[in-house]
Amino acid sequence: MPRTDATLLTEPSPGVRLLTLNRPELRNAMTEELTAAWTAALDAVAADPGTRVLVVTGSGPSFCSGADLSWLDDGTGQEITPVALRERMLPFYRSWLRPRDLPFPVVAAVGGPVVGAGVCLALACDLRYAAPDATFSTPFVYLGTHGGMGATWLLPEAIGVPRAREMLYTGREVDAAEAREWGLVTGVANDVVAHALEVAGRVAAAGPIATRLTKTGLEQAARGLEASLQWEALAQPVTMTTSDLHEAIEARRQHRPPSFVGR
Repeated sequence: MPRTDATLLTEPSPGVRLLTLNRPELRNAMTEELTAAWTAALDAVAADPGTRVLVVTGSGPSFCSGADLSWLDDGTGQEITPVALRERMLPFYRSWLRPRDLPFPVVAAVGGPVVGAGVCLALACDLRYAAPDATFSTPFVYLGTHGGMGATWLLPEAIGVPRAREMLYTGREVDAAEAREWGLVTGVANDVVAHALEVAGRVAAAGPIATRLTKTGLEQAARGLEASLQWEALAQPVTMTTSDLHEAIEARRQHRPPSFVGR
């Protein structure tokens, strides 16, 4: 019987879902089993209308040690060709980068070493927090392989081209303090999961329609100011027609926190 606990999905507070990669003995490497469990868990979260924010973390001493390439040693020559590998890698990339496509914010709580594709998974999340012992490295070329899973786009987006070059060319570990300085992570906390859940709780308390549209708006902003203006001229009026807006106005008048329902 296959194991079914490769990921753990819980609801620590209203609107917040916590997804834990649960293969600590493999440092949460992206095996076929973990990839399938991850995909199924994201399907469940995406289909849950009560989800307002997702927190992703890893069990054990490592957030994620990257892709598991041990299967390359077991494959036949027919399976290990550039064309066959491309057909295999693209779905793998897209599965693990799916936090960018989810309609609600995703927060990464990162502890311990994060390597290769594990860094890309963290970068696919909207917010990233690190434990003091977290380290980040992308030593693809020292494994004799080109970077994958969007590394050559995600790293420059987060930390700029010069620092991305250093990480990709040298493969050196970047510690939590330097990662914060660079913008690779948003902050550092001793209990990183508790801190990420606290942040997630604040996100979940905001207007869910406005929050989802803001995530899309940030993606639109990559196309330039005019694209942002065109998007905001549509998205802001949409939020102005919701009952959540009136709830926010009334709550402010009554000096109380608003209670948003998402309509």
